[in-house]
Amino acid sequence: MSLITPSQNQQGGPKKGGARRAENNRLYGHSLPITFEKSHSWTSHILGLFGVSGTRMLNPHCTGIFDPHSRSVWVIDSKDAMIMWRRGFFGKGDLSRSEPSWRTRQISAGRAAAGKHMTAEEIREKRRAERKQFKLDRAAAIAQAAAEAEAAFTEGREAKSSVVIPSGATWRPQQLVTEESPSLSPIPDEERTVEFDEDSVPDLEHLQLTLQEAFFLAWSLDCLTIIDPTTSESMSLKQIWTAFQQIHGSTYIPGVVSEIYANRFDSPFMVNYAAYHYYRSLGWIIKGGIKFCVDLLLYKRGPVFHHAEFAIVIIPVYEDPEDQETSPFDLANSQPFSWTWLSTVNRVNSQVQKTLILTYVTIPARSRVSQELLSSPACLAHYSVREVVLRRFIPARMRD
Repeated sequence: MSLITPSQNQQGGPKKGGARRAENNRLYGHSLPITFEKSHSWTSHILGLFGVSGTRMLNPHCTGIFDPHSRSVWVIDSKDAMIMWRRGFFGKGDLSRSEPSWRTRQISAGRAAAGKHMTAEEIREKRRAERKQFKLDRAAAIAQAAAEAEAAFTEGREAKSSVVIPSGATWRPQQLVTEESPSLSPIPDEERTVEFDEDSVPDLEHLQLTLQEAFFLAWSLDCLTIIDPTTSESMSLKQIWTAFQQIHGSTYIPGVVSEIYANRFDSPFMVNYAAYHYYRSLGWIIKGGIKFCVDLLLYKRGPVFHHAEFAIVIIPVYEDPEDQETSPFDLANSQPFSWTWLSTVNRVNSQVQKTLILTYVTIPARSRVSQELLSSPACLAHYSVREVVLRRFIPARMRD
């Protein structure tokens, strides 16, 4: 039983800006690529009288290409990529920070160059320049008012200052032309004749899925077809299962099962997938957590709605110590780590208001479980997941 479920915390972490909340709910309202549509026909109404649901499942059936060099699956089709991202936030754009928006940003930059509008970066720099100018104007007005008050006090007369100190509500920026931001000046109408062709911008970006995300989509949801890059044919579930395990070997050869890495329950893919499937099945949105020195980040609804509330560190635990001694894999966090490291990671995540969770994945002993189970995902039932929640004590915040 998990210590955390999305339903137990209705807040879901600090909310992001609410200006586009309704639009985000429309675009990213589905947590999985598979959706359900309720029919309103007379046939479904009659079936409903007999207890038969008229709801049908809509499966997008997306396609990805297995790339052994990057240990990922590439979704090339832009339509499939947007389905994967908007319905569950799977993967990331290889030319973007998260959502595959490279082409959109290039079109925006092209329009800005043609004089139609400013890019988001230019708007940001314009606002920064305006804030800087406001602080300078306010400081100058305060200094002038102080000088007039001091002069009036010296002369022994009543201080009546004519200086108006600007405030954030009444101050309006003047024309800002600086050496650092020459593009902020307005473009004359006679120079706005350049037409920008959006069709000339190629779509060079693809969505990159991790092996855990790809297998979850292919096996658990059956909405992703993975193509073998060598044969250009769709891979069977057994081929995907074998290839994803063998990819972590030092000498990976497509289609060849190495005896060194065969019959092993401690494959990095299997250990990480056990934790990934565990949290996905509980309804969490999962993204990589390398930015915060952890393995996974858990979102209640997704990055566009809330910040991640939990940070996960996956710790493999061998049921049989002999399996660890004979293992060809060097699993991360399999060795005891120092309290200095643990305190460092906990402090980093506490500063960004994330709760650190140590997720212990117990690897079944080879002597207890039949090796035939490794040929299918049925062996995942023998893995167990335990959680330890760590919270950093902060006296200034926890007095109540």
